[in-house]
Amino acid sequence: MSTRVLLHVGTPKTGTSYLQDVLYRNRRTLAAADILYPADRFDAHFLAALDLMRLPWGGLEAEAVGAWDRLADRVRGHHGTAIISHEILATASRSQAGRALESLGHGAGAEVHLVLSVRDLVRQLPAEWQENVKHRQALTYGTFLDQVRDPQRESRIASWFWGVQEIPDILNRWGHDLRPERIHVVTVPPAGDPHQLLWKRFSLVFGLDGLDLDLEAERANPSLGAPETALLRRVNRAANRELNPSDYRPLVRELLAHQTLSRRTRSPRLALPPDVHPWTQEITRSWVADIEERGYDVVGDLHDLMGAPPVTQYADPDHPAEKQVAAAAVDAIKALLLEGARLRQSEERLRQELRDTQVALERSYLRPTYRWREKVVRRLQGGAVGRWLLAGYRRVRGRSSRSA
Repeated sequence: MSTRVLLHVGTPKTGTSYLQDVLYRNRRTLAAADILYPADRFDAHFLAALDLMRLPWGGLEAEAVGAWDRLADRVRGHHGTAIISHEILATASRSQAGRALESLGHGAGAEVHLVLSVRDLVRQLPAEWQENVKHRQALTYGTFLDQVRDPQRESRIASWFWGVQEIPDILNRWGHDLRPERIHVVTVPPAGDPHQLLWKRFSLVFGLDGLDLDLEAERANPSLGAPETALLRRVNRAANRELNPSDYRPLVRELLAHQTLSRRTRSPRLALPPDVHPWTQEITRSWVADIEERGYDVVGDLHDLMGAPPVTQYADPDHPAEKQVAAAAVDAIKALLLEGARLRQSEERLRQELRDTQVALERSYLRPTYRWREKVVRRLQGGAVGRWLLAGYRRVRGRSSRSA
């Protein structure tokens, strides 16, 4: 059984994609230090989280069946340190969290630590709306903010947002049976701080200092500007009914959002409306006081949770500058044209390969030996003894087709 388990349960948009990419690509280096990151594919912990919480996710939940138990088995079979990380675990219920902790060896000798990375609401609110848009949603920013601020929290949007973002509640659900010193709250530094500062905080918590890790990210979850997000929302409104989910991810989320629109860094950034700031500050102050009172291990500075002051020039994505949206649309069209040209070239290459294969096959049919074998097979198939001989021949050859 693992002597130490570090369970990182979120929250979204706190450097989690980068962390998981580094851990996945450096599995061998980690293993040499007796640290297990149990994943045979980059999304292994995501599938395990879906399985643990029985979450529907565009059909992936069927692929995820049994994934948590397999992951937990690997952790229990390891005799050093094990790391698990995925941000959607933040929304697990208390009973699901309890099952997860028990399956990882809590109460049976394993030293289980909970890690929660957190970021200020000033950045989390616009980031969460943008993630909704990148997952086919078409609701306006104003509607999103209204639903999140509704005290009843009955909408799907509000329920999900607070499930993965309300820090004290997440710590209650996951950490109610853990000692405070085994609960680690990692704060995301303010925008503009050195890029590696967040990694240093993660490294400290996970015990990665001194390891020669490749820190170059291959996978990331980049952000979009206000006009780019507005454009994507319009694409969703226009195309969702006709574009299958299996096509949406590679074409819209990956090609348009991540690979194209995210590179437009000169656009106005998506921000929190200035009039929403007082509400976020009031909530955050209560969170900070609660964390301080509980005595958790804080890696970073809880003041980071207060966020930046309101922006002086707010760009409303519900009423964007149309010239900026049009410029983003030109880049999007260009990307789609280049992708279409690439696919046409691939199609023509495959068509030529198919033609070459057909010609080669036709030539083989014209060989005298083929015609002689075909005549023999036909004759054998006409009688019981012949069919028995053919069956024996195919068994010896290890073939299952009807041809000789």
